[in-house]
Amino acid sequence: MAHVVFTSNLQQHLTVPPVDAKGRTVREVLEAVFRANPQARSYVLDDQGAIRRHMIVFVNGRAIGDRSGLSDPVPEGAQVYVMQALSGG
Repeated sequence: MAHVVFTSNLQQHLTVPPVDAKGRTVREVLEAVFRANPQARSYVLDDQGAIRRHMIVFVNGRAIGDRSGLSDPVPEGAQVYVMQALSGG
């Protein structure tokens, strides 16, 4: 299982407590989280199932590469962080 954390800035917009979720890919892990917290789906994913532009997901400290298919592997015991992406100049 992976330990999934939605950062504190996201907790201001939706309530998703840290949770352990099964899955071998980012998609599988997030789907497990969304089953328990369906309101989080539309905040994190767009209508095509990709990570929204203003969001970012890290697995063990590394940003995922596949923002559309969410096929990045999630090893057993991984730490997954979901947060808002920062932009600016």
